Amino acid sequence: MLRRFAGYFHKYRLHLILSCLCVVLESVFELVIPPIMADIIDVGVAARDTHYILVKGVQMAVCALLSLLLGLAYARLAALAGQGFGAELRKAEFRKVQGFSFRNLDHFSTSSLITRLTNDITVLQNAISNGIRPLVRSPVMLITALSLSAVMSPQLALVFVVALPVLGTCLFLILRRLRPLYGGMQKALDKVNAVVQENLIAVRVVKSYVRGDYERGKFGEANEGYQSSAERSFRTAALNMPCFQFVMYATILCILWFGGGMIQVGSMQVGELTGFLSYVMQILNSLMMISNVFMLLTRSLTSASRIQEVLDEPEDITDKDTAASCPPVEAGSIDFEHVFFKYSDTAEEYVLSDITLHIGAGETIGIVGGTGSAKTSLVQLIPRLYDVTKGTLSIDGRDVRDYPAAHLRDAVGMVLQKNTLFSGTIRENLLWGNEHADDRELEWACRTACADEFIHRLPEGMETDLGQGGVNVSGGQKQRLCIARALLKRPKILIFDDSTSAVDTATEQKIRQGLQESLRDSTKLIISQRISSIQHADRIVVLDNGRISAVGTHRELSETCAIYRDMVESQRKGAEL
Repeated sequence: MLRRFAGYFHKYRLHLILSCLCVVLESVFELVIPPIMADIIDVGVAARDTHYILVKGVQMAVCALLSLLLGLAYARLAALAGQGFGAELRKAEFRKVQGFSFRNLDHFSTSSLITRLTNDITVLQNAISNGIRPLVRSPVMLITALSLSAVMSPQLALVFVVALPVLGTCLFLILRRLRPLYGGMQKALDKVNAVVQENLIAVRVVKSYVRGDYERGKFGEANEGYQSSAERSFRTAALNMPCFQFVMYATILCILWFGGGMIQVGSMQVGELTGFLSYVMQILNSLMMISNVFMLLTRSLTSASRIQEVLDEPEDITDKDTAASCPPVEAGSIDFEHVFFKYSDTAEEYVLSDITLHIGAGETIGIVGGTGSAKTSLVQLIPRLYDVTKGTLSIDGRDVRDYPAAHLRDAVGMVLQKNTLFSGTIRENLLWGNEHADDRELEWACRTACADEFIHRLPEGMETDLGQGGVNVSGGQKQRLCIARALLKRPKILIFDDSTSAVDTATEQKIRQGLQESLRDSTKLIISQRISSIQHADRIVVLDNGRISAVGTHRELSETCAIYRDMVESQRKGAEL
C-alpha cells in the first residue's frame, strides 16, 4: 500500500528528502548538547574555569540555534510535501471517479465518495506534514541516545532492557484495538455527510412538508453516532499517554535510585548522571514520538485503505485498444439485436429482455410505457452509461463498444429526466454543450428550445446567475435550458427522457417544430408519458415490463395495441374531465 501511494510524491520528492535530512541534522545537533553540558559541570564548574564555561556555553547556543533553524526548514518542506501529496492524490482519485460508469458509482454512496475525497485525504496529508519529523527523528534519537547512554554507564542502561518491552507491549495492545475503531469512525462520518447532503439537496421538500424536526432528529442520531464512535477511538488512543508516563517516571526513579548509589561509592560523577538523565529524557521522548507515529499511521492506514478501494475499483466501461481508429458516428442509425440488460450481475431478473429494434438515421422514435417499464434503462445503453449484459447494440453498424466512449457520448445529446444545471450564469451552463459556441449559435439553441422567451426578460440576459443547481429558474425554464444545452452539441442522436414534462403543450409543440426544422438529420428518441408528445413520431415503441410490446405509428397502435389504446383513452378522459 505504501509503495502505491509513494508515486504521488513524484513532484515533491526533493521536498520530502530535504525535510528528512533537516530532521536528521536537527537531531544530531540536539544530541551534541548533553556531552557539552556534562563537560561544563564536571570540568568548568569543578575547576571554576569561567573561560571554559563560556566557550562551552557558546557551543551549546550555536547547536541550539542550528537545531532551531533546521526545525523551521523542516516545517516548511514537510508542509509543502504533505499538501502537494494530498493535491496529487485528490486529483488522481477524482480522475478515477470521473471514469466510473453508473454501475461503478452504484458501489459507493455519494457521501462516502465525498468523505474519501476530503476527510480521508486530509488525514493522510496531516500524517505526512506532522509525521515526518517524529518518524525520522525518533529512531535517530533513540538509537543514538541508547548508544551514548550505554557508553556513559552500561550498568544504568540495563534499566531500558525492562522499560522498552513493557512500553512496546502496551502500545501493541492499544493499536490492535484502535484500528477497527478508526474504520468505524470514518463510516460514521459517511452517514453524517449523507444526512447533510440529502437535507441540503431536498431543503425545499423538507420545508414544504414541515419535516425540519424530523430531519434534525435524523441528523442528531447520525451526529451522535459519529460522536460516540470518535469518543471510543480517542478514549482508546488516550491510554497511550498514561502507559508512557508510568514507564517514563518508573524509569527515571530507578535511574535516580541506582545512579545516586553509584555517586555515593564514587563510580559516577554528578555531571555524568545529569548527562545520562538528559539521554534518558531523549530516549523516552523518542519512544513517545514513536508511539504517536504508530497512532497516526493506524488512522492513516484506515483512510488509505478507503482511498485505495476507490483507486482499485475496476472501471466497468473502458475503451478497446482499437477504439482510437474507429471512425466517428456519422449517420446515427441504431440497432438493438436481442439485447438483455440488468444492473447487477447477481440480479435474478433482467430489466430489459430480448430487445430487437432498428432505428434509421434521422428517424423520430417515441417511447412509451408504464412506470417501471425500463424506458430510461433502454436509452442509457446508447451512450454507454451502462453496457448491455447480453446481445449487441450498434450505431451506424458498429458495436457501441468499438467507439471511444468520449466520442460516442459527444455524438449523443441527452436531456435527462432529472434536469441538472450548475452554479454559474446561463451562458456558462449552455457552453457545456459546445464550449466554442458563439452568440449566434447560443441564440439559435435558445430559440429552438423556446428558452429565449424568458431569457430576454431577465435583466442580465445570458449573464444571469442561476445559483446552485439552477435555483433561480422554474422547472419548465430548467428543462428548456437543458434542451438548449443539448442542441448546441448538434448531436447525431438526440434523446429526450421525459424532458418536456414541466413545459406547457403549446411550448412543447414549438420545441418539436423547431427540432424538426433545425435537426432534421438527427435521430431523435423521445420518452414521454404524454401521448400528444409522441403521436407525431415516425414510429412509437411500447415497452411493457422491459420487453417491446408493440412498434408502430400512432394510428396503427391505437387500433392494434391494447396497452397503447388504454393510455390514449385514459389521457383523453383526463383531458375531458
